[in-house]
Amino acid sequence: MTVKTIVDIKADAQNPRSSEGDFVRLPSGRLLFAYSRFHGGSHDYSPSNIAGLFSDDNGETFTATPQTLVNASEHGTENVMSVSLISLQNGEAGLFYLVKRPDGTTDYVMRRTADGQTFSEAKSCIPATSLRGYYVVNNARVLRTSSGRLVIPAALHRTPNYDLKIFDGRAIDVFFYSDDDGETWYEAPGILFPPCAAHSRTGLQEPGIAELPSGVLYAYARTDLYCQYESFSADNLASWSPAQPSKFTSPCSPLSIRQNPYTGEYFAVWNPVPNYFGRYVAPKTAGRTPLVLARSQNGRDFSAPFVLEDDPAKGFCYPSLFFPDANTLLLSYCYGGEEDGGFLNCLKILRISL
Repeated sequence: MTVKTIVDIKADAQNPRSSEGDFVRLPSGRLLFAYSRFHGGSHDYSPSNIAGLFSDDNGETFTATPQTLVNASEHGTENVMSVSLISLQNGEAGLFYLVKRPDGTTDYVMRRTADGQTFSEAKSCIPATSLRGYYVVNNARVLRTSSGRLVIPAALHRTPNYDLKIFDGRAIDVFFYSDDDGETWYEAPGILFPPCAAHSRTGLQEPGIAELPSGVLYAYARTDLYCQYESFSADNLASWSPAQPSKFTSPCSPLSIRQNPYTGEYFAVWNPVPNYFGRYVAPKTAGRTPLVLARSQNGRDFSAPFVLEDDPAKGFCYPSLFFPDANTLLLSYCYGGEEDGGFLNCLKILRISL
């Protein structure tokens, strides 16, 4: 594999954090990369909008000047973040993102676009029959299964009286789905509960999901138990096997698995070294180094990892994977160290020849 950095956005006074994003191909063939762009601090609750970069050469280069796609003020709040993008069946693109409401709850919404410039009205993907609460869906998480179903994995955190001061970090995982390309959303009956809840402060945070060749759905989530935990659904989200440790050792940092649509091969990107007792963790990194890539033919047995980043003074996380052609991977992630103010504040896009 050969690796080339094609975008590198540093933190500055005007935009102290540019972080997690996702890619999609628009009907024109143009590529859109949308991401969270903060302008009033770098904390997860700081003021932020959704910004976009475009590529007219199949991901060889991207535009240098970000364009604002969504203002948080459109939702009567200050913070929108955690973008997912996906191609819709009518050729348009679906833009998904998290809305942090002033009352301490969150919403997850979908908008449609044909050109990456104009967007439909936002529609909530959390059904009215679901619990109103604090949901987390991080970037690049929406999956289209082989049946055409759209699936959103979400972590639900208890916040009594919606008071974030008594936020419960132990997440349970719920799944929202649509069988009509995003027009109508339902909550699946299958829920994933954290194992060893008495011994974990995280539960099953920031879940992701992939479809295995058999059609079984594979869910994974970060934990503080030295690895990603995994579960399987063989009945299309109706139920899940008990969550168990996976082969993906890691700190409490997200894993991302995506399938190359041209070849069927699976690619995983994550931080493989857990924050074990005695490990030195540099300030402002959360131990999120190195960042590695592995590949698999069946989504279960992965190759030895290929190291993408290994600076011990920086952290690297929240990857997004996109395949503009069979032999190329576009990979985005946020990164940073003490001089950047934290591991979430800078943003890179790599072009990797496979």
